[in-house]
Amino acid sequence: MDSSELVVVATFRSQADAQVAKGVLDEAEIDSMIRTDNAGGMYPAMSAAELLVRAEDADKAKDALDWRRR
Repeated sequence: MDSSELVVVATFRSQADAQVAKGVLDEAEIDSMIRTDNAGGMYPAMSAAELLVRAEDADKAKDALDWRRR
């Protein structure tokens, strides 16, 4: 995945929540990745987790995540 074209489509309070959303995108065949800054895993509760996708997939990803929330 080319990191120069990534956008944040959602932010989560935990990496576990972000993993669930990433699974939704995986099922929709949308490439994604999770970005966190938790001191290398030493402080997992200290940081939010961002779900990133390619800019051209952002609308499709948001639709997939919104459908899941209904």
